[in-house]
Amino acid sequence: MKSDIHLFLESISIQPKNIDFYLQAVTHRSYLNENKEHHLKHNERLEFLGDAVLELVVTKYLFENFPNPEGELTAWRSALVCGEMLYRVAKEIEIQEYLLMSKGEKKDTGRARQYLLANSIEALIGAIYLDYGYEKSEKFIKTYIIVHLKEVLDKKLFLDAKSYFQEKAQEVVGVTPFYKEHSVSGPDHDRIFIVGVYIGEECVAEGKGPSKQDAQREAARIALEKKDWL
Repeated sequence: MKSDIHLFLESISIQPKNIDFYLQAVTHRSYLNENKEHHLKHNERLEFLGDAVLELVVTKYLFENFPNPEGELTAWRSALVCGEMLYRVAKEIEIQEYLLMSKGEKKDTGRARQYLLANSIEALIGAIYLDYGYEKSEKFIKTYIIVHLKEVLDKKLFLDAKSYFQEKAQEVVGVTPFYKEHSVSGPDHDRIFIVGVYIGEECVAEGKGPSKQDAQREAARIALEKKDWL
């Protein structure tokens, strides 16, 4: 495992001074239940630290680079530090290949796995902060998270897509949209929902997600793009 974690850290340009910080960052609580001899604790305290560092770095960046009012900056920050974005970053840097977790957790590919991966990014940030301090943490966050800000702004990912689509539909065509479940598949722990959003009889777009709510949000986001209402 030691060589694996070094390989991972090399891929994200980290040369560890204390490798235990990073080993703890990839140690999920479930792993300790099956590996009593593991010499480190799980990563939840590092998540707590990393969450605070992430929010500070993103807040500082937005404050220094944009003159927008507080409400807008808050919405942008939320879109950058939310679980969905951190899950996406986790997949991009392939941290899932190095996580220590129970056999049961390894099999789960559903919603719980998404939370686990998102939390691992916060734990990793906490580890970088303990090992190197603020500047290295800031560099990591800018490289892998703040880099998505342009997409957040261009696609208005900071908006509540369902609410915004409803407002635009009522404003433009005077109709309240509704959602209809088209299909659900997969085992109980890994459901995939496909939902359509309708204006009258027209199915404007379909969305897919691990829950009805996620699928609805995705459908609304795609519908906004199709209608050119962004």
